[in-house]
Amino acid sequence: MEKAVKVTFVKKVFADGSPCKKCGEVLAKMEEGDQLKYINNIVVADEADPNSEGMLLAAKHGVTKAPFFIVENDQGETTIYTIYFKFVKEVINK
Repeated sequence: MEKAVKVTFVKKVFADGSPCKKCGEVLAKMEEGDQLKYINNIVVADEADPNSEGMLLAAKHGVTKAPFFIVENDQGETTIYTIYFKFVKEVINK
């Protein structure tokens, strides 16, 4: 894994309270692959609450898809990944 200071996984909950299916699938893949140890923080973007931490992070970074990953490196640079496999290839498998 590349030298990341912090990795945040943002998953979505729809306005009706139901979980995002894709977010659940990605979380399951991460559990199966023992990859959660690389995640520092899991945040929920609650569509019913525009002030939820995940919704604020999505707005801050201009992200409209979930799930997504925020990777902050030791130089203070932030990279956003909206594609799980790209995140694994470029961050976890480095």
